[in-house]
Amino acid sequence: MTEAPDPTARRRGRRPRTESADTRDRILTVAREEFSERGYEKTSVRGIAKAAGVDSALVHHYFGTKEQVFEAAIEVAFAPALNAPEALADGPPDGVGERLTRFIFGIWENPTTRTPLLAIVRSAVNNEAAAAVFRRLVASQLLRRVAAQLDRPDAELRAELAAAQLVGCAMLRYVIKVEPLASADVEQIIARVAPVVQGHLTGP
Repeated sequence: MTEAPDPTARRRGRRPRTESADTRDRILTVAREEFSERGYEKTSVRGIAKAAGVDSALVHHYFGTKEQVFEAAIEVAFAPALNAPEALADGPPDGVGERLTRFIFGIWENPTTRTPLLAIVRSAVNNEAAAAVFRRLVASQLLRRVAAQLDRPDAELRAELAAAQLVGCAMLRYVIKVEPLASADVEQIIARVAPVVQGHLTGP
């Protein structure tokens, strides 16, 4: 007599898509935590796999190399900043500097979005491979989109100068924590920085 198949038995072969997606998301979440806590150099694919409860080969299967894991992890963490071009377009040209400045500082002031950004910046400063990934992400997904909003022949340079102003201020305030900038009221900072960003984006 043939036994009826056990409905609770796991099917062999390819994993269901939902299970694969859950595993991939878990690996990505752990990777962000590992890079945030340990930095790029001290984080390994093996360590990510162990923390996620999977085999290292599965991490490579989903993401590839350590550099590619880092890129996938920071792309999700960097996602809020990718809405900056929309912030530029939402209003008159003479207010673009304030809108962009307020938008970027809003991300840094929020603890939820600041923590992964700190991990990204620290890794990029300390490791060239991480810096290359960060540059590629910023250039392709942020600066070029910001430049596309500007009706200027040197739009990419303008976008980069504005970004340099904002990133520099963020580094001093949130990463290096130079006083009195680190403790200054964010509205005071926006009021002083926004006109400079405006000049980079739309000035002569």
